[in-house]
Amino acid sequence: MKLSVVFKSLRSYPALRVVTGPLQSRAFQPDFIPRDPKSKPVRHKYPAFYDPYGLRPPPSDKIIRLAEQIAALSPEERNVIGPTLRDRLRHPKIQPVLVEGMDLGPQGGSGVGSSKAEEKKVEKTAFDVKLEKFDAAAKIKVIKEVRAFTNLGLKEAKDLVEKVPVLIKQGITKEEANDIIEKIKAVGGVAVME
Repeated sequence: MKLSVVFKSLRSYPALRVVTGPLQSRAFQPDFIPRDPKSKPVRHKYPAFYDPYGLRPPPSDKIIRLAEQIAALSPEERNVIGPTLRDRLRHPKIQPVLVEGMDLGPQGGSGVGSSKAEEKKVEKTAFDVKLEKFDAAAKIKVIKEVRAFTNLGLKEAKDLVEKVPVLIKQGITKEEANDIIEKIKAVGGVAVME
């Protein structure tokens, strides 16, 4: 039924029917021209950089005059422009990012900043507990203690203890660290606070 409707519609519009081969027809593309297989691909010219906003209109004369006036100012006066505009337009003040105490590696932080960090002895609030060694006979007891305060499974705690020396707890308070060290010492292990 459906096939007969298709054939009747093709017979009623002879201009739309273009037979390209046996059992093929292009009913809705009468102006289709196949691409030449020997032709080279079209090279498009792309801009040097992508600008999502497209072409912008040139700045007005007022903006150009203002830019020339700013360029003519002394460096001290140019340094005052930013804060003055921020206050005038009521923009919030941007807080500087503190890098004191951060390890910036060899490219940054060497020089005056690192000497300041050495001068200011910051009191440490987060400590790490490191398992140094343990008696072979007390291995099972040490594994049980490590499981108790790390929430690890038996296999994970065993693997951790066998990798001695290893950090077993990080970023804890001094009281917690001392408590863990005492518990490990009681079962036959040696732990230190870093």
